Amino acid sequence: MSRAELPSRRTLLAAAVVATVTGSAATASAAVPAAGATRPAAPGRAAARTVDNRAWTTYTDWRSGTAAGTRAQAGLRPGVVIAEPAGTTDYTDPHTGRTAAWEYATWTSPVHRLAVPSTEAIASWNAQTPEGTWIQVELKGTYSDGTDTPWYVMGRWAAGDGDIRRTSVDDQEDGRSSVWTDTLAVDDAASGLRIASVRLRLTLYRRPGTRLTPTVWRLGVMGSDIPDRFTVPASAPGLARELLVPRYSQEVHKGQYPEYDNGGEAWCSPTSSQMIIEYWGGRLSPEQLSWVDPAYADPQICHAARHTYDHQYAGCGNWPFNAAYAATFPGLQGVVTRLRSLTDLETLIAAGIPAITSQSFLKEELTGAGYGTSGHLMTVIGFTADGDVIANDPASHDNEAVRRVYKRREWENIWLRTKRYNASGKVVSGTGGVCYLYFPARPTPRQRKALAAVGVR
Repeated sequence: MSRAELPSRRTLLAAAVVATVTGSAATASAAVPAAGATRPAAPGRAAARTVDNRAWTTYTDWRSGTAAGTRAQAGLRPGVVIAEPAGTTDYTDPHTGRTAAWEYATWTSPVHRLAVPSTEAIASWNAQTPEGTWIQVELKGTYSDGTDTPWYVMGRWAAGDGDIRRTSVDDQEDGRSSVWTDTLAVDDAASGLRIASVRLRLTLYRRPGTRLTPTVWRLGVMGSDIPDRFTVPASAPGLARELLVPRYSQEVHKGQYPEYDNGGEAWCSPTSSQMIIEYWGGRLSPEQLSWVDPAYADPQICHAARHTYDHQYAGCGNWPFNAAYAATFPGLQGVVTRLRSLTDLETLIAAGIPAITSQSFLKEELTGAGYGTSGHLMTVIGFTADGDVIANDPASHDNEAVRRVYKRREWENIWLRTKRYNASGKVVSGTGGVCYLYFPARPTPRQRKALAAVGVR
């Protein structure tokens, strides 16, 4: 798909408002940009690798980068912090109009040559940003013809919203690639152009004259080249297990805090995130929740929506912002990736790791859902003895109704495909296996093995 054919990223992001599709008059909009086409594997050959993840997390990793005012910090959770600022700059927040001076320091990763020359790249990060600090994450790619992209801003982020407004940056392109909120995509994948290697750059900011510092524990990038496909091969069931993940409905919050993407009806992503955060033991204190109207049930869902909200995208579905929010809870880390199959999900569930998946579908394509959607997040918590998917689906009328069982073949297709037909018969994009994974900062050996098996370290 060429850039000119791509709809706005506001319609692309898979955490968009769940839109019920009724009859042929309803029209579903596209989800994420389709990944580039690749040929299917020949019979008897292993399928080509389609996803590559690289993360910087260890003290050695942080020492390997280029520092300008930052230093690597050792310890149980190594990271990078401000040592002495490299300079001072003014930043005018586009969402408040306020201009303030900030000290800053930078860390730039080594070049990572992607094992999969990619049509798309998504950065994600885990950080602590005390009041008076924030970070910016940028990505620079080198194309397969040896030329470079600009430094693209992939996010300006803080855990809170008192200093800056958390934001993506629109209108970034060089005529060959573009940033769609949280995803860098080659404009015309059919041309054969790919992103061959990447670098990431962190800028850490703090109020001038203080000793404050953000701490970044994890910085990563996922490159992918998913073949264009309306259907995917069927996988064989291999696991029967269900994890005990809390159940929360986004619909309970309909109309609450409409300043955050029209209220709970659009909160599938933060609701799914909060379910898994609490599965791992993450809890919010009464003080943290004191801003929420006491009449509202499950105030932590309102909190998650506010603290994942992207003020440019005007929604709570920015993928890296959700992963970063999860990692603000002690002992957790989060990444955005793509998985290859339900077998990958079974590997994670077997190790006790639930996953948040992004999918789009017509009402008739997913038996028992009762709705269609241009993009929706669910939490996969297990598999039945027949191999069907057990999901906590936040698009349910109350918390008790959240647990659903969906047919395996239907579910894997709506999640893994990159092309689909909407209700009017137009070809639009699917999500190609996008997934958020939240897991302990210090995984058990079994968890570490399962994560490595799906390409996450």
